[in-house]
Amino acid sequence: MEFKELIKTEPNPDIPELQPGDSVKVYAKIVEGEKERTQVFQGVVIKVKKAQDGGNFTVRRVAYGVGVERTFPFSSPRVEKVEVLRHGKVRRARLFYMRGLSTKAARLKEKRSVQTGSKSE
Repeated sequence: MEFKELIKTEPNPDIPELQPGDSVKVYAKIVEGEKERTQVFQGVVIKVKKAQDGGNFTVRRVAYGVGVERTFPFSSPRVEKVEVLRHGKVRRARLFYMRGLSTKAARLKEKRSVQTGSKSE
């Protein structure tokens, strides 16, 4: 029996295609006692792992001078939606070097978007 057959996961349709370096807002459901609320976690995607169980992605941000990282599964129903704010220009698949950088040094350049407009002559 294959691993895929044992664990059947469907990807969350509210999560777009992510790449390392993207600045994102993740809306996650948080349960506190009997109450349920939505919490926004905004940061930079430093890792995307694609696996048979659906995979996950890690988002990092600096809050009050302390680096905070959270990992979200792609197949989690607790993730309401993910907004991609900007696409960062990076040359690596894992951005763990961001952990050692200060706030200003950790800025990433934005990817240039290719416009598909036609020239009028």
